[in-house]
Amino acid sequence: MIRDIVIHMNGEQPLVADIEAMPTATDTCLVCTNLRYIDGKKPTFVDFVDSWFMVPMALIRFVEVPKRSLEPVEGLIALPAGRVFDDVPEMDAESSAAFLRRIAEA
Repeated sequence: MIRDIVIHMNGEQPLVADIEAMPTATDTCLVCTNLRYIDGKKPTFVDFVDSWFMVPMALIRFVEVPKRSLEPVEGLIALPAGRVFDDVPEMDAESSAAFLRRIAEA
């Protein structure tokens, strides 16, 4: 379980949620639970707090995953096996822009 990700949606306030695993490139929806606003309040469109939600990727600008969300919690597995994010090198602005252009062209 990856806890407290921030979902930035098109034209909406950011939402905080928990997900089972990192989304993949082939996912069309983000499946999450424990959906709430950043201040911890339940959104008005949520009827049951224990529900699972499927948010279409078309409505999502980006998903923010705080580093603390990826840290292992005792008794829980935070990352799929083999996924390591601590070794990702820092990118300068030029490299970041080139990387984003390649993604947009794909």
